[in-house]
Amino acid sequence: MDVVLDIGISGVLMGLVYALLALGLTVIFGIMDTVNFAHGEFLMLGMYAGYLTYAYLYPEPLAGVPVAGLVGMLLGVLAYTLLVKRLLSGPPIAQIFGTFGLMLFLRYGALAVFGPNLRSATQGLVVAKRLVVGGLTLDAAKVVAAAGSAFLFGLVYLMLRRTKLGLALQATAANREAARYMGIDTDRMNLIGWALGGATAGMAGALLVNFYYVSPTVGMVFSMITFTTVALGGFGSVPGALIAGILVGLIEVFTAQVISPQLKLAVIYTVFFLVVLFRPRGLLGAR
Repeated sequence: MDVVLDIGISGVLMGLVYALLALGLTVIFGIMDTVNFAHGEFLMLGMYAGYLTYAYLYPEPLAGVPVAGLVGMLLGVLAYTLLVKRLLSGPPIAQIFGTFGLMLFLRYGALAVFGPNLRSATQGLVVAKRLVVGGLTLDAAKVVAAAGSAFLFGLVYLMLRRTKLGLALQATAANREAARYMGIDTDRMNLIGWALGGATAGMAGALLVNFYYVSPTVGMVFSMITFTTVALGGFGSVPGALIAGILVGLIEVFTAQVISPQLKLAVIYTVFFLVVLFRPRGLLGAR
């Protein structure tokens, strides 16, 4: 029973981080019907922003979360302004290859600047700390990362549901032409969507620094996890991203602890394939 509870709690903790990471991707897709293949690299650069803040400015990884959010937001704005906006006038395949090229540029640019060596935080408020709750021993860094992810996810969800800006974003996602006729600047909504996607990915990356290594290729690991989460929840569905994030976290932890740690990504990729094959719109995606 304790093993089942441990798997469940660990899966939910990781799942909340995956939900925050998937949130930015699903917002961008919902607004523009565009998939950002460089989303994992946004997370990677957020991790570097958090790590460099910890290493050179303040010896606490959590202090890098707002810095990573600003870096991710700036990256999203630049990506949309300099690349994606220009690709919108072309065929959809141009947008796919454009963001795929951006992924390669960011990944190998980071490799040239930072080198291939793995980096990790060795000290901090929750780094390598344990919490004992009711006989269960939890990783304090994962607990804080999950709590921070849930808080940020909730803020974005409330913004989308309760503010004028959020309603404008939803209107653009629902019907771009109708939103434009109602006076909504849809190009500005696109820009805000990319800024929001970059910021959430960056902050998710900084939260991961507390217990995960940093490298130029780490985005590749999380990209497929993110795409699986978004596909399972439904492209464009914010509640779906939350539910699917938790499900993917549970699948990952269950596979690692019960079957084999080496197979966890293989199982996640299999889930992605099955979702696309049998329910391409996901759990809560629109028809």
